[in-house]
Amino acid sequence: MDRSPATGAGHDEHAAGCACPRTADLDGDGIAASSRRTFLQRASALGAGAAGATGLLGAAPAYASDGNGNAAAGGADDDPYGRTTMEPAARGKWSPDPDNPRFTVVVMPDTQYMFDQDRIHPVPVEASFRYVLDPKGRAGGNDPNIVFLAHLGDVTNNGLAEEFTAATKAFGMLDRAGASYAVLAGNHDVHGDDQRGGTPYLDTFSVARARKRPSYHASSPDGYNTAHIFRAGGRKWMLLALDWRLSDAGFAWANAVIADNPTLPVIVTTHEIVGSYDDGTAGLSGYGQQMWDRLIKDNDQIFLTLNGHYWPPGSTVMKNTAGHDVHLHITNYQDRYYGGAGMIRSYRFDLDRGRIDVATFSPWIRELAAKKQMNALASQELELTSSVDYFSMEIDFDERFSGFAPIPPRKPRPARRMLLPGTLAYWRFDEGGSGTDVADGTVVKDRTGNGNDLVLRTVPGTSAHALVRTDDHHPDQPGHGSLVFAGQGNPVSGSYLQTIDRAPINRETFARGYTFEAFFKVPADWDGGRNGWSSMLSRVGTAAQAGKNGPGSTAEEPILTLGLSSSIELQWNAYPLNQDGATTAWSHLLQKEEWWHVAVVNDGRISKLYVNGCEEGRNPTSTAIGLTALDMPFLLGGYQWNGKIDQVFHGSIGDVRITNRALSPAQFMNA
Repeated sequence: MDRSPATGAGHDEHAAGCACPRTADLDGDGIAASSRRTFLQRASALGAGAAGATGLLGAAPAYASDGNGNAAAGGADDDPYGRTTMEPAARGKWSPDPDNPRFTVVVMPDTQYMFDQDRIHPVPVEASFRYVLDPKGRAGGNDPNIVFLAHLGDVTNNGLAEEFTAATKAFGMLDRAGASYAVLAGNHDVHGDDQRGGTPYLDTFSVARARKRPSYHASSPDGYNTAHIFRAGGRKWMLLALDWRLSDAGFAWANAVIADNPTLPVIVTTHEIVGSYDDGTAGLSGYGQQMWDRLIKDNDQIFLTLNGHYWPPGSTVMKNTAGHDVHLHITNYQDRYYGGAGMIRSYRFDLDRGRIDVATFSPWIRELAAKKQMNALASQELELTSSVDYFSMEIDFDERFSGFAPIPPRKPRPARRMLLPGTLAYWRFDEGGSGTDVADGTVVKDRTGNGNDLVLRTVPGTSAHALVRTDDHHPDQPGHGSLVFAGQGNPVSGSYLQTIDRAPINRETFARGYTFEAFFKVPADWDGGRNGWSSMLSRVGTAAQAGKNGPGSTAEEPILTLGLSSSIELQWNAYPLNQDGATTAWSHLLQKEEWWHVAVVNDGRISKLYVNGCEEGRNPTSTAIGLTALDMPFLLGGYQWNGKIDQVFHGSIGDVRITNRALSPAQFMNA
């Protein structure tokens, strides 16, 4: 790219109200320079100093690395990848974790000033490639799991064979390491559309070369467009590297390769789609509008597009035909010090957090800083932290991809599969019609067959529909049903369940350990004043009745409670056999209208609280052996104070399981 919109219509289209940015490419669709003579004429006009920029690298061009991070000059040889004897092979270095939910796609825009005839300065590019390939180097940049590198075109400035001879040596570093990467042609590499025939670009980045990459999937017949499939975050992703200008055949090929892989999320990379405005937003160029209309908007799989060409960086979000967001980004730094200094952009995917964090920096300048060789101008390019260079994108990946790759709901699991050794009680609520009340006289059977059945209890004066069956459930819950408790305190009302008087579990002391598990959700109208300090599971009997009067004891409270504070923190409050006071564990603040799984685990000595299989940080470290029992019922959804019902749960409770031993998170019901 240079400095004007390269839309095929030049300045006239922009003057007529084109949505593209004011920056543009003066060369239009044409190649930047057609001959060395043209280059030398321009260099002569600028003066000898401009033609042989020395800068930080010195006067001698450096074509390749010697393997130790040092620049080494070298000429072309017969190796199709342009390897030199000074660059040892690096096979086996490329080993990203394909299942880690955190991974990085690295983007490298316009490197044309690094490969500009006799101004050959590939060392910044090589430093970026070292960063991509070297796990030690990546650790300092928060990119320990780079899965792909995408170059956005304008590899060279003039599209000349001698420029590609230098470029191929640098890219050979990626080839020898077996890296997954894509290159595409920009307007400084080629001219016309993808039916142009042979070029030095295609001689260098041929189909045969692309096929050697582990991510390679397909090429268009002309060779200028490639499709790559890589595995990351436990799923497959497609990246399309598309030519500077697609022909009708190119558009047909791109649409077909997406259609042939209908469940893969797609990232589109090409040299031009959007350019930026002064406020950091972006808009489609004239050609970008063609890309949108003929490829992007009707392919819901495309969620992100990346292009170079224009500067400064910017982004926009557009709705596709399916009504989903497509993020369109322009990134290019050739206008900055040292021709962009091999700047790269990291797209750090975090599938667990539902975010892509974006960072922009120069690995080469980082190396200079480490060697204390960084000058004042380079220091400004070490890391770019403006809002257009350092930002986050929030994406609910499951929801965004649901139209073409829906996650099938987990099937219910039979109750017998949940009966691990040591299971004392297991209650689930997947029988009966959804929306029906739990009627008086209902008995909820203990699925273990141990006789720890539940019966209904209702606070006098409670309104109808206080306890209702529903099909709603945690997505990882074994039974596909739950109970909706419409209870409250102050004043107390509602219905709850309790174990029958003769239930064996009523007298269980759990001296060798235990695991209590439950699924639950609180609704949007949950109120801390009305519903706080309620309980999903508790045990009848007070601390005073149990003779517990030591430090941390409260005479009126139950001897066991698994409940919620007024600010929706889980609290496990229980009186062990070996203590005169209570032992308490807490969770972080939980959100409304979300299903949660809670587990309290005791190994015979220490109690730990887990939320969604994750250990909480507010667990007690004091020894807690067993649980005090008074041979009184467990309550599901009910809570007593001083021996009387004081609060009834407000929300949904799903499967509940109690075992007489410590389970690991891999054995929890949500595992």
